[in-house]
Amino acid sequence: MQANQQQRTALITGASRGLGLALARGLAWRGWNLILTARDEQRLRMVRDELSIITHVAAVGGDVTTPSHRQALAILARGHAGLDAVINNAGALGPSPQPELFDYPLETLKKVFEANVVAPLGVLQAVRDDLKPGARIINVTSDAAVNAYPGWGGYGSSKAALEQLSAVLAAENPSLRVYWVDPGDMRTDMHQAAFPGEDISDRPLPEVRVPAFIKLLEGDLPSGRYVAAALAPAAVEGEAA
Repeated sequence: MQANQQQRTALITGASRGLGLALARGLAWRGWNLILTARDEQRLRMVRDELSIITHVAAVGGDVTTPSHRQALAILARGHAGLDAVINNAGALGPSPQPELFDYPLETLKKVFEANVVAPLGVLQAVRDDLKPGARIINVTSDAAVNAYPGWGGYGSSKAALEQLSAVLAAENPSLRVYWVDPGDMRTDMHQAAFPGEDISDRPLPEVRVPAFIKLLEGDLPSGRYVAAALAPAAVEGEAA
């Protein structure tokens, strides 16, 4: 475990798999205390058991779109004497395969926006009084937020909304560091669901992206939008373009 000058605590949503799990592991080995949540309670318990050998881990299963669950996270944050970081990683892809907008079910679109826009802000509102001075907020976004990919209108527009929300949040809270981060394509369950039946083995594992997030969490970069591959290019050496 890497030594710390002080105890640091991070709240990570969607921490039972994919990028969230990779970040939890990376921060655990760097001595961060962790508050983890995910909908899959069984997998989350396995993550807690794995990482509690390394650092202090509090884990509570639930859905961040639920106000009562967000309040439960705030109670945990209070018990840890505040948060140094919040990583809003949990999100929803929507239908698989991704439909074009003329065919996109509107009720489903509402749920995607609820998960990808409303819930991240809800988490931050719930823990706002527990954010330490200079706390880092990371909202995980996507290149689909800034590129018009056919078939990605629902997910992409939700991430575009999250990016604007993040930018305004940063402008309103100069004492915090607010980052919206495009992690790029990764070999995850969500990415596989976005491309059903396709071979995504050429995509990097989420662990490859962790150094970029560490730079934001432990460095002194200004608030803004970052692309993980550009932020930590050494971490993706040899990756296919």
